[in-house]
This record gives sequence, structure tokens and C-alpha cells, in this order.
Amino acid sequence: MKKILPVPDGSTSPQAALVVICLTSFLVPFMLSSVGVALPTMGREFGASALQLGLVETMYILSVSVFLLAFGRLSDILGRRRVFLWGIGIFTLSTAAISMAWSIQSIIFMRFFQGVGGAMINVTGLAILVSLFPPTQRGRVLGWMIGAVYAGISCGPPMGGFLATWFSWRAIFWVGVPIGAACLVAGMTRLRTEWREAQGERFDWQGSLLYGLGVGLIVYGATHIGEGISGRVLVGAGLAVLVLFLRFESGRSMPVLDIALLRSNRVFAFSNLAAMINYASTFGVTFFMSLFLQYAKGMSAQEAGLILAVQPVVQFMVAPFAGRLSDRVPAAWVATAGMGVCALSLGLASTVDAQTGPATIFVLLVSLGLGFAFFAAPNTSVIMGSVEKKHIGLASALTGVMRTLGMTWSMIAVTVLFSLYMGKHAVTAETLPRFLNSMQTAFLFFCILCLVGVGLSLFRTGKVQTRKGTSEEVAEQVES
Repeated sequence: MKKILPVPDGSTSPQAALVVICLTSFLVPFMLSSVGVALPTMGREFGASALQLGLVETMYILSVSVFLLAFGRLSDILGRRRVFLWGIGIFTLSTAAISMAWSIQSIIFMRFFQGVGGAMINVTGLAILVSLFPPTQRGRVLGWMIGAVYAGISCGPPMGGFLATWFSWRAIFWVGVPIGAACLVAGMTRLRTEWREAQGERFDWQGSLLYGLGVGLIVYGATHIGEGISGRVLVGAGLAVLVLFLRFESGRSMPVLDIALLRSNRVFAFSNLAAMINYASTFGVTFFMSLFLQYAKGMSAQEAGLILAVQPVVQFMVAPFAGRLSDRVPAAWVATAGMGVCALSLGLASTVDAQTGPATIFVLLVSLGLGFAFFAAPNTSVIMGSVEKKHIGLASALTGVMRTLGMTWSMIAVTVLFSLYMGKHAVTAETLPRFLNSMQTAFLFFCILCLVGVGLSLFRTGKVQTRKGTSEEVAEQVES
């Protein structure tokens, strides 16, 4: 790969950067959501076991999760443009390699590197947009970026199913290669500015290893928590390692995670907590609704999938509007209102029973999509606007960390509640009442959790908010 050198400021096209970052923001989640439907075809071709097929998905999620924080810090030191372009290169090359895979083991191996590239793209794309655009436009551009993320999530299953059915599972990866290559070329030629406000500072390798180990254990354990005690042991070990990581970081002069920033910046700390709670409250909805539509309403998997696609489609369509709104009114208010809509939707969802019709489910999913859309971009705008320039990479990484941890805790809560009500029994006509009780309890729990998030979202506004969505003092720091 051609060496990427920093170039003088002022020669980057913000519009071109927005297009490239939106395309890569689409591609990274698309490569997660589209592959799931192709796993059976992949398994038949290579004679893969269920464990190996699970690792095709898990390895990608693990890799992205483990490296987010490290690359966020590295991008502040080495340069966001450099890490972003290398991320696109690694992601594209590994995607091409997977399309030519010769065994299931080679796919699992290359999915690890695809996740590494995805982590590099995720943490730097958001930070570059914040660095390029002024606070008065931040919400709008973050809305487009987050809309692209949900476009990748919602388009993945139907596009992946179409490509795997009519062409080959390899076609899913064929699609990603030209998009990635085009983004790399456009980034190298049109994205000509480098940002590295923490240049010269040391990188905390020990802290990064501790963090990666802790998050890796939690995420891997969560994906196997329903299979026995080993999953719970892994999650517990991961939590212990993260506690050790926090203690270790508090004594470092140049930590990978600045604990002092979390302690002294209430807006930053509580906005990140609100993000984790929002993801934890909403991620498990799809699991229960998919089973409900198929077992309680007798729908096929395809019919259930079409209805469940409503939520990410609404998020994709509304996120840019929510972002623009947060440029006109305080972003924290918009985000809090969005989480409030999520809480209301989850409260209504806790009343769903066997007599509830598909139309009601459709309305609930639309409502959840609206709530999340009005929360995500404005809350991200508040997070990114509440830190100094040298911490933008770290702030971007933490938004990804909160998303990953929130989804993981949601997965753990779903599994625990499902096992408490269902035990080892499958969902059948006889066990349907138990399943409905577990679903109602889960949604009520998620509703209460979301209300806690609303409180955190309200409590974070310790300073007077400007119409840019951040404090006047911090906005001036970011612009200077």
C-alpha cells in the first residue's frame, strides 16, 4: 500500500469527505448484517460446524470491539487521516481475501482483519467529520453518517439473501471490494488534511491490552452465555479485567482512556452512559419480536424480517432530520426527547400479547425507530462537542465502545430472562405463554432502564447549552 503522508491543512473537500465517510459507515455494518443470512450456504460449501459458523460472525464483532479504544487513541497521536485510510485498505483487502476463501478457517481468520479495518474506520470517520465541519453543522453531518450506518444494517439481510440465493455467498464480499477501493482512492486524493493534536505523546500499550482483553472476554462470553456456566465465567472475568484496567489507567500520565476526563467532564461522562443505556434498552427488541411474529403470529422468517426492517429504515430516514434539528435547538434536549420516546415505546411494547396484531407491532417499531433516530445523532454531537481537539479520537472511540457494551448487556439481559422463563424449552404452542411473559418482562425492564437513561441525559446539562448543542466554552475550544 502506498505510504500515506500528512499534508497541509486547508486542502480537503468537506463534501467529498462526507461522501467517503458515509459510504464506509454503510459498508462496515453491512458486512455484519448481510453475512448472517449467508451462513447456511457457506456452511454447506465448507462442511463447517455450527461453532465455526458462529465464529464467522463473532470474530468480526470481537475484533471491532477490542480495537476501538486503541485506534481512537492512536489516531490522535499518528493522525486521523492516516488511520482512516489504512483502515479502508485493510478492510478492503480482507474483504477481497474472504471472497476467494478456500476454507472456513480462512474466512474466520480474515474476518478478524476485516474487523480491525472496521474499527479503524469507525473511530476516525466520526472524528474527521467533527474536525472538518463547524459546530453549527455538526448535527446535520452526523445525522447523515448515522443514517448511513442504519442503511447498512437494514439493507444487509435482504441484499445478502438476494446475492447468496442468486449468485453466491462470495458475491456479498464482491460488492464490498469496489466500494472500499473507490473510497480509498477518493480518500487519498480528496481527503488531504491531517489531524493529530496529540502528536508526540506516548501510546499506552499496557492499558490497550488490558482493555482489549476485558472487552473481548465480555463480548465472547455474552455470545455464549446461554450455553452453560462458561459464558457467565467469561463475562465475570471480563468485568474483573475492566476494573483492573480502570485502576491501572488512573495512575498513567498518558493513558489510552483518560479517567480524569470522565471525572471532570460531566457532559461527556453522562452522555456516554446515556448512549450505552439506550443501546442496551433497544438492541434486544429485534430478538423477541422476531420470535413473536413467527411463533405467536405464524409468519414466515421472510415476512417477519420485512416487518422488523421497519425500525432501521425509519432510523435511516429520520436521522439526518434529527441531526439538522440538533443544530437549531440544544442537542441534549433533542437526544433526551428521543430517549423518552424510546421509553414510551418500550412501555407500550410490554403490553403486547398473543392478540396483538401486526399493525400494532408495525407502529411500535416505527415509534422505536423515531425515538432512536432523535437520540443517536444529537447525543453523538454532544459527546464530540464536549471535549478538546486532542481528545476527539478518544471521544469517537468511546461512542463505539458504548454501542458495543450496550448491545452486549442487552444480549445478556435477553438471555438471562429467556432462560429464567423458558429454561431449556423451545418456543412451541405449549410454551408460548411462558415466552410471552419473558418478552413482556424484558420490555418492561428495558423501559425502566431507558427512563434511567432519560434521567442521566437530563442531569448531564451542567452548563448552559448553546444552539450548537454544547457549552459555549467547549464550542469555542473545538472551533479554535
